Amino acid sequence: MFEQFVEAYEAIIDWPRRLANETPFYKRLFAQAGVKRVLDAACGTGHHAAMFHEWGMAVEAADVAEAMIVQARERFGTPVGLEWVVRGFDVPWVGEKKAMFDAVICVGNSLALAGDRAVVGKTLDNMLAVLRTGGVAVVQVLNVQALPEGAVQWQKSKLVTLKGSPQVVVKGVHRVGSDGYVELLVIDPATGKMQADSARFLGLSALELEEMARLAGATSVQFYGSYQDAAYCETTSTDLILVATR
Repeated sequence: MFEQFVEAYEAIIDWPRRLANETPFYKRLFAQAGVKRVLDAACGTGHHAAMFHEWGMAVEAADVAEAMIVQARERFGTPVGLEWVVRGFDVPWVGEKKAMFDAVICVGNSLALAGDRAVVGKTLDNMLAVLRTGGVAVVQVLNVQALPEGAVQWQKSKLVTLKGSPQVVVKGVHRVGSDGYVELLVIDPATGKMQADSARFLGLSALELEEMARLAGATSVQFYGSYQDAAYCETTSTDLILVATR
């Protein structure tokens, strides 16, 4: 989905609003942990990585989708201290030990898009492995249990310009059993032609994420239901945010 519809993905998100919503969370967390070097393990089009770099941090930003990395480089450039890498989040980081990170993030529901739970566990192993003692890992996924069963819950509809022509992009989510699905429609209003794609994501629970994080070496694990530090509730929280300390 994200390779094929990278422009649509970028266009439908209100990035200034999203980052403003998340900034206090990261500012507080990074200040508490003394963060100076960050790994964004699934950076997408690079907005979080660029924000952290603007805060004066050294950032390595990786994504498995080359189209995302191309977009990030074009938008934010390659200044000193901001590195873009094509790499999946389950691929071990191979840098020098002296360059270990103070924080690693994997957000935007990216980890739930892993093929299976074995990949999730491997990814958490890799995230914790590159953290120095006292460093923090942040994982954010959608809370599947709070999604409607069956019928799609359409979240966003926006008229955007893609490849020079107006297109309507529609995004929705829903649950089938224990897993969730992201649905994306790209509609040409002039012709009525529609492109559609669907991506399944795992219904990860707080219990299993905590178990995986502790097996990976986390000494403490906290969960939030939003970036405003709301307590996580399985039946009502939109987000499931894990903060694990090595």
